[in-house]
Amino acid sequence: MEIITSHLHADFDSVASMVAAQKLYPNAILVLPGSQEKNVRDFFDQSIQVFNFQRLKNIPLQEVSKLILVDTKQKKRIGKFSQCLKNKGIEIHIYDHHPPSPDDICGDHSVIMEVGSTTTIFSKIIQEKNIAITPEDATLMAMAIHEDTGSFTFDTTTADDLQAAAWLIKQGAEVSAVSQYISQELSAYELGILHKMIDSAKTYTIQGVDIVVAKTRVPEYMDEFALLVRKFMVIENLNVIFALANMADRIYMIARSRIPEVNVGQIALEFGGGGHASAASSTIKDMTMIQAEENLVRQLHKYVRPENLAADLMSSPIISVPPETTIKHANNILTRYSITVLPVLENKKNTLGLISRRVTEKAIFHGLGNLAVSDYMSTDFAILPPTATLADIQEVIIENRQRFIPVVEKDEIIGVITRTDLLNLLIKDPSHTPKPRITDSQPSIERNRNMTNLLVTSLSVEMISLLQKIGETAQEHNYSAFAVGGFVRDLIRHRQNLDLDIVIEGDGVDFAKKLGKKLKAQVRAHEKFNTAVLKLPDGFKIDIATARLEYYEYPAAMPTVELSSIKLDLYRRDFTINALAIHLNPDRFGILVDFFNCQNDIRDRQIRVLHNLSFVEDPTRIFRAVRLEQRLGFQLGKLTEKLIKNAVRMNTFNRFSGRRFFTELRIILSEENPLPAIYRMNHFQLLNFLHPAIKLDPRLKNILKETHRSQAWYRLLYLDEPCQQWLVFLLALLAKVSTKQTLIFCQKFEVPERHLQFIIKEKVACSRITKVFSHRLIDTDYLSEENLSLRKLTAKKQSKSQGPPMRPSEIYWLLQGLSHEGLIYLMGITASKSGKKAISLYVTKFRHIKTLTKGNDLKKMGYQAGPLFGTILNHLLEARLDGLVKTKKEERTFIKKNYPR
Repeated sequence: MEIITSHLHADFDSVASMVAAQKLYPNAILVLPGSQEKNVRDFFDQSIQVFNFQRLKNIPLQEVSKLILVDTKQKKRIGKFSQCLKNKGIEIHIYDHHPPSPDDICGDHSVIMEVGSTTTIFSKIIQEKNIAITPEDATLMAMAIHEDTGSFTFDTTTADDLQAAAWLIKQGAEVSAVSQYISQELSAYELGILHKMIDSAKTYTIQGVDIVVAKTRVPEYMDEFALLVRKFMVIENLNVIFALANMADRIYMIARSRIPEVNVGQIALEFGGGGHASAASSTIKDMTMIQAEENLVRQLHKYVRPENLAADLMSSPIISVPPETTIKHANNILTRYSITVLPVLENKKNTLGLISRRVTEKAIFHGLGNLAVSDYMSTDFAILPPTATLADIQEVIIENRQRFIPVVEKDEIIGVITRTDLLNLLIKDPSHTPKPRITDSQPSIERNRNMTNLLVTSLSVEMISLLQKIGETAQEHNYSAFAVGGFVRDLIRHRQNLDLDIVIEGDGVDFAKKLGKKLKAQVRAHEKFNTAVLKLPDGFKIDIATARLEYYEYPAAMPTVELSSIKLDLYRRDFTINALAIHLNPDRFGILVDFFNCQNDIRDRQIRVLHNLSFVEDPTRIFRAVRLEQRLGFQLGKLTEKLIKNAVRMNTFNRFSGRRFFTELRIILSEENPLPAIYRMNHFQLLNFLHPAIKLDPRLKNILKETHRSQAWYRLLYLDEPCQQWLVFLLALLAKVSTKQTLIFCQKFEVPERHLQFIIKEKVACSRITKVFSHRLIDTDYLSEENLSLRKLTAKKQSKSQGPPMRPSEIYWLLQGLSHEGLIYLMGITASKSGKKAISLYVTKFRHIKTLTKGNDLKKMGYQAGPLFGTILNHLLEARLDGLVKTKKEERTFIKKNYPR
């Protein structure tokens, strides 16, 4: 595994350098080791889908074989990636513009240049190698050079930086975007003060924390001093800084902190100032600069605390259960000790999973209390070592919404940390309250994020106007309206999805009628489920539902519906990626609602269920999971995959609505390429559930593959003749199933009668035709236009076993009764190339051939109307197909010869 990474608290230079490095290492994965600067997060909120960054937690550090470090070479600045340095045979490549330091890592390949930005180094290399970059890449790289050089005003700026920026503009960099995300420029006067601060800076190491103290003197008060401090912090990538400035006979202190160990607000209070844990200031009176610095150092020793580690917060001994414990017994233990989660341990030390009270109670309700906890425990969870910091704990509990963390040392659980433990710490010491910052490789995931900019850039003006009208109508009638589901999911993915689903907190049917009146739309209401469909004058449809809670009386039952809130409505949904909503009411228009960490799953490309009994309650979700996994290019979460296997093993399909399964199968077979989903269904033994005779052996695989090729060929003909693809692939799946068993399949899944009759008819006809093809010679040369004279001498083309080759007219009558779906299916099951050629000629040519002579012409020739007309015209069509006649005159001669009056 190859990894490209940079330093903690990433700025634009580190992020852009990583993206540029991937041009040189196309197989490497981009992973940030920690948080990003706010302006970088703001940029990523709009552009994260363009750059494929992965999350640190998804990377097995022990498997990293090549580590590419950019914009840093210091071990202490790469976070958890320092563990990779111990990997056997690891190869390290370094690209950096910083001066050397004692903590530097020795690389196998290093490119170190004294320029203003690491991105400049990559710009030179990319130009030399003539590698193409996109305008988005160029814009990000331009931002990096502007930020690290202070828009070419810092002393570290070189001619190479200017040349790199000029080249990036030629590659399509958007200058307006650069100005949007890069802070305002500093004047020459301000730059001079900033340089003095940098020169005067001292680093104090207190309780293991590096704290920078900088001093300067300014003749008069300046408002921009706080901006200079932030610039200093960004340039040097500092965690903590205290800046003292002597301005107009007073000393001003500006303090900034990124880490919970240093609460700058608390220290500022000692000087008569104040602020927050991360940002504070004060005005210091009656002290000289020397006295102020000495007092500051004393306060730092007083207030800077050692890090809170997992070992200090964890609880032990641990209450646990072995994997074979029944769910019912586990629930009794949870109740006895008034706890909500139990770790499932093997040999009393290895953590296999977690089982929660919510899961045990629901499983018991569904009659699953005697099953082992290992069947429904959560296996997708994070663990921490005893040396994990408070920031690590906050990330798991707050960012990843994991309530219970096992603390593990040498593969053995030694304690647990719960959400309550963290809350108790935060309540006792508010300075620990987490700031809105990232401690992993992705931009900040906010539960309530403003999506207005994304709506404006991704949707048409008409769609935005429609959403606003929906919200305004809801507000007028005291309802809350939300856009939900796939529409929101694909909006975040920057993909178009015009399936608009609206959820109303209130009476969805009543709202639909009011909205329909306002939009002059047709309304079709379903009172039983509190849903409605609106059809606008232009044909666009809107699905409207009442926010509801569904529960299941027994596994695989139809849901019982009750009115609910948007949160419970989203919780009832199939997967986290579909459990997002956007406010549409005017007062909160565009605000994203994310209760279940759904955005992370979209960015991690993971499909996860919202609770462990999801597939037990509704097994049709298994088919939906397979379809979404293949359609979106996502992966099933490990726990979700395990739960699918459990549901199949339990055979929860027995008590089901067959039509619902058939609907899901139909959607899968309608996908542009359903083969990956069919193979995945086979992986979960779902084909056996459809019918035991459906076995994905080499013959069936070949039929499916050929059917897909035939479907693609038919689509490329651009015929204005509709074809239902799902019927084609259903016929292919049932190719090796007998007609009688196919009938049983259709009855089992409540296939509509018209489709049942169609499937049986096409299946029987195609089976008969393949037998004809196998017993008759099909000579494609003989069927071609060029061999017209050869057709007239059919006796010359004989085969002892198969007789004369099939004439075009024989192929015409053989295939004439098949539907488009049947023809494509027939091509898929026909093994010989000559047979496929015959079908192709029929579809593209033979079926379009008509006689020039019509019934009226026969009347004029003196023939009496009646059954004879059909006989003559059919015989004439055969002659035309076989090339025996071409012109109308030849047709008249043929008729007179074969049917004298």
